[in-house]
Amino acid sequence: MWFLLYCEGTRFTEKKHQISMQVAESKGLPKLKHHLLPRTKGFTTTLACLKGTITAVYDVTLNFKDKKNPTLLGIINGQKYRADLSVRRFPVEDIPDDEKECADWLHKLYQEKDALQEHYEKEGRFPGPTIIPPRRPWTLLNFLFWATLLLSPLINFAWGVFISGSPLLIIGFFLFIIVASVAVRRLIGVTEVKKTGSSYGNQEAKKEN
Repeated sequence: MWFLLYCEGTRFTEKKHQISMQVAESKGLPKLKHHLLPRTKGFTTTLACLKGTITAVYDVTLNFKDKKNPTLLGIINGQKYRADLSVRRFPVEDIPDDEKECADWLHKLYQEKDALQEHYEKEGRFPGPTIIPPRRPWTLLNFLFWATLLLSPLINFAWGVFISGSPLLIIGFFLFIIVASVAVRRLIGVTEVKKTGSSYGNQEAKKEN
């Protein structure tokens, strides 16, 4: 079983980071440069409930070369992104059972993550050996299979429109494709962090003060 937990609770923005570090200062915790203060309650509760079910906690840090911020719209437009992933494994038995000690362990982990991120910012790579997994054809074959299966009805419909010979029907079909494409791109655009975002980090962090 895999359980994904995002301890910061919300996406990183400069405003949320500033408020989060005010909370860290009020609690006597070291300030983080690249992360928000982790929310320990969810982590400690989850770990207490899953002990005996899971064997390890994996800390994952993801970065993109040249400080690029990938978006779904960028991928659709054909932009290339190179990702670097750092993974560290911590056996569950090495994590304290006591709630306060477990919370302190998480804070220490995030301080290490911050140092790891700082190293990446300066060196352009994570410390330690680099492993590049070989490319496998199954990913491409899986994509082609599902694309063919799901797009077949649309392709058949488009073919029917073109062989009908009706100029009005063909123009209407093209207009529909254009409008749908613009609408989808706008919907994808509003999901970007810099354009929109939850106020969760702002409001909750203020309550901590």
